[in-house]
Amino acid sequence: MADTARLLLLGGTGEAAALAKRLAGDKRIEAITSLAGRTRSPAAIAGQVRSGGFGGVSGLAGYLTAEKIDLLIDATHPYAAAMPHAAAAACANVGIPRLRLLRPPWQPEAGDRWIATADLAAAAAALPGLADRVLLTTGQRDLDAFAALRDIWFLIRLIEPPAGGLPLARCEVRLDRGPFHAEDEIALLRDNRIGALVSKNSGGAATYGKIAAARALGLPVVMITRPPQPAGETATTLDACQAWLDARLG
Repeated sequence: MADTARLLLLGGTGEAAALAKRLAGDKRIEAITSLAGRTRSPAAIAGQVRSGGFGGVSGLAGYLTAEKIDLLIDATHPYAAAMPHAAAAACANVGIPRLRLLRPPWQPEAGDRWIATADLAAAAAALPGLADRVLLTTGQRDLDAFAALRDIWFLIRLIEPPAGGLPLARCEVRLDRGPFHAEDEIALLRDNRIGALVSKNSGGAATYGKIAAARALGLPVVMITRPPQPAGETATTLDACQAWLDARLG
């Protein structure tokens, strides 16, 4: 490995941005953060940034080779379905170390009323009869799964205005970016007479306020289970990522 190691950081999460900021001062590393390009106005990220896809496993493997990447850290969202597996396969193909940075999932506490579901379709199937006004925070790309529920009113929280029309018959969009605090989430749920929540188990503190608010109000949360992750080394904190890098860089 050269004196300065080239690191590809697959980003799009708060952890990825925090790691990029930390690595910006490390003279041993030249970090490149890659974003999928789905967010029109992403938050500022330290260091080099590229945007857009790679073209599957072969495209990513080609990029790693062409750019002489030495190390890869996958800090994509816990619900990124394709990229973690593509990154694992591409790194195996070209023979470079890979680390998955994955924040721990939330764990149910006393008073929580979680309804665990395997996917979006199961989450939608759990709603009829549960509530007629629902807070839906799964993201715009997932709304089609709930389109058939024409008797339910949805409060949809998004970071950016929706591109095009929405597939839901009865809904309202609220634009907001976390972190969200429990007391504000309680007010939101009360003001909109919400009877249930649909959430992914994203983990972390930024969006946990809605979970704490649902517990305080005794509301059910339809919780979508995380997708399976590829085998390999995993870190849950920035310090653990730093230790992984230090062990390889000296």
